[in-house]
This record gives sequence, C-alpha cells and structure tokens, in this order.
Amino acid sequence: MREEYGVEAEPSGDGVPGAPVRVLLADDERLVREGVAAILASAPGIEVVGQAGDGREALAEGARLRPDVALLDVRMPVLDGLGAAEEFARVLPGTAVGMLTTFSEGEYVERALAGGAAGFLLKSGDPYELIAGVRALAAGGAFLAPRVTRHVLDGLGGRRLERAAGARRAVARLTPREREVLVLLAGGLSNAGIAERLGLSEGTVKAYVSVVLDRLGVPNRVRAAVLAHEAGLPVGEEG
Repeated sequence: MREEYGVEAEPSGDGVPGAPVRVLLADDERLVREGVAAILASAPGIEVVGQAGDGREALAEGARLRPDVALLDVRMPVLDGLGAAEEFARVLPGTAVGMLTTFSEGEYVERALAGGAAGFLLKSGDPYELIAGVRALAAGGAFLAPRVTRHVLDGLGGRRLERAAGARRAVARLTPREREVLVLLAGGLSNAGIAERLGLSEGTVKAYVSVVLDRLGVPNRVRAAVLAHEAGLPVGEEG
C-alpha cells in the first residue's frame, strides 16, 4: 500500500501540496502513448514527465524521474509490462504502478496485481477512467477499470458462486464501520479520501484498513477491492 501520498485529487511524490501528479507512460506504440498523454495532459493537476517504448527503458526513466505513477503497457518488447511492474515494486516502491492495456484477460490482471501493480486501466476505456485511475493510484488508492473487474469476475466461470459465497462470509466478519471502509476502498479512494468521506482522521482510517485486510485475509487493497466486488457490495457508495 502506498499511503504516504497526500491529498486525494492532486498528490505529489515530493509531498508538496497541490503539486501535479507526475506520470511516466510506457507503451511500444508511439501513437498510443501520445493519445494517452494528451488525455492526461487535459486534466488539471496531472503532468506526463516521461515516456518509454519498452519495460527496460521505463525502469531507466523511472529511476531518473521518480514519477508518482507509472502506466505500463502489458505487452512491450525487451521487458513486458508485467515484468517491469515487478521491478518497479522492488526498486521504486514510491511509484504507484498501473497496467495500461487493451487486453483484459484475467491472467494478465492476476499476474499484474500479484507483481505489485495497484491498478488496471484500459486504453480503450473512457478517458475519465484514465484520469480517475491516475489520481486514485497517486493518492494511494487502488483502481480497477469497471470492465476489467467484470471480466475478472465473469472469468471465474464455475468458481464464481463458490468465490462469491466465500467473499460474503469474509465480509460478514467485518463490523459496520469496517464494511464502510471496505466499500470506499474498493471504490478507489485513498486513506485521505475515505477519511474525508467518513469524517475520520487518516490515522484512524489507516488502522481500519489494516484490520480490514487482516480480517479478509488479503495482502493488499486491490485484492480487497476484488473481494468486495465478489461479495456484491455497493462499491463506491457508503455502507
């Protein structure tokens, strides 16, 4: 979890209030990079500080630029985005990683999240989702594009009912307040965002998040978000 970032809308890796979110884009298709960069540049408080055409170049640029967020295409030459995400988590833990792709296959999502990615965004998705995803990741939240979440759940096939039942049992172990925190966490809110929504301090929310992850038996916010979806919770709404 990356809970050290500041305010929800416009956090920055250097801790300066109001500073723009600094983003690194990595995709082997230049036109795609330029398109995504244009979308992000249109949003207040977001700055694309670097671009790369493969995973190795992305890591080198990441080490040089220390961005708040790195958006990595899944399929790239030299080192693909999945391998690059694992390296970012190891050597640049202060950079939140989101996978940027047109592919929403469940196996990519599973490996990316296991490798340290905090989000999964679709190139072909709504531009608003790209912007909202970057802001959520920079603020320390998790972000799964809605179509990715639906695809993952649909891809469970015959296991879906079993997974849903297990998720509901896990959620039943939470107190009403912990459940509220889970719903907002699953909606992509950071600790600061949850604190503002529920009228709590960030320290209190951080403690709640730790308890929620422990009681659900999941390692991170993204897994908690998937479980919330599996349980059928009204993600993004209070209670």
